Amino acid sequence: MALIFIRTAIIFITLLFIMRLMGKSQIGEMQPFEFVITLLIAELACIPMADTSIPLLYGIIAIVAIFVMHQIVWLLDLWFKPMKTIVCGKPSIVINKDGIDEQELKKNNLDVGDLIESMRVAGYFALDDVYYGLYEANGSFSALENPDRNTTSLSVTVIDGGKPDEKNLNLCGLDLQKLKDFLTAQNAKMKEVVVMTVNADGRVYFQKKGEKYKILKMEVGGKW
Repeated sequence: MALIFIRTAIIFITLLFIMRLMGKSQIGEMQPFEFVITLLIAELACIPMADTSIPLLYGIIAIVAIFVMHQIVWLLDLWFKPMKTIVCGKPSIVINKDGIDEQELKKNNLDVGDLIESMRVAGYFALDDVYYGLYEANGSFSALENPDRNTTSLSVTVIDGGKPDEKNLNLCGLDLQKLKDFLTAQNAKMKEVVVMTVNADGRVYFQKKGEKYKILKMEVGGKW
């Protein structure tokens, strides 16, 4: 028992020292390669702590080797700028002046629902609250705020990727027929709609594939 305690203390001190050397990004927003390195270090640290048959030095050497590789990647990033894009990727602009960029979302294995969730976390509750929105290489969401934003209630999604959300339609006091009538007035088919959201004031964010988004009005009967 005492041996395991001592081995764990040594690994802990080693890890603390290595993580400090790696910099603040290791305890903040991590790039993909930094996340992989952190997972590897955690796994390598557990093995010699729990298994006394493995020499403690093996675990320490493995952890130091990972640190050396981290530093090599960091130096390559400084000397060869394209390296950062190769290893970490690059920011993706998912909202632009025309609205949502579906292709950029798909490249990042995301959908409109994921985007709306990220916006809410960032404090934006309507899709037109921002001029530009992007996912950074580390996965965080950044936005250029629309100074004229005037969000008075929460918007709910009634169409996402060409499919209606019947639960949210009921919340808005709408049904499929009313939704189809609205789409007919916009000369659009359900499958052609990238996204349509409605708030409690009847303010509609409507975007058809290949077209700029529109801000429209419609009567709603729900209260939320």
